[in-house]
Amino acid sequence: MKGGRTKAGGIQTKIGNHSFRATGITAYLKNGGKLEIAQQIAAHESSRTTGLYDKRDDDVNLDEVERISI
Repeated sequence: MKGGRTKAGGIQTKIGNHSFRATGITAYLKNGGKLEIAQQIAAHESSRTTGLYDKRDDDVNLDEVERISI
């Protein structure tokens, strides 16, 4: 999306179709889904491609944030 509707909604981050694919694949895997099935759902030839959309390791928990002290 070029940004018209996302900016109107207060979202400043660039969002596109790959953002939605990553969100869907990550949510599926967080809820116990299997990478092989996510690969089929996404119609990827390689599980490595599907793995690029897996953002589970991007989560930062509160304990890690609290380590920051200034």
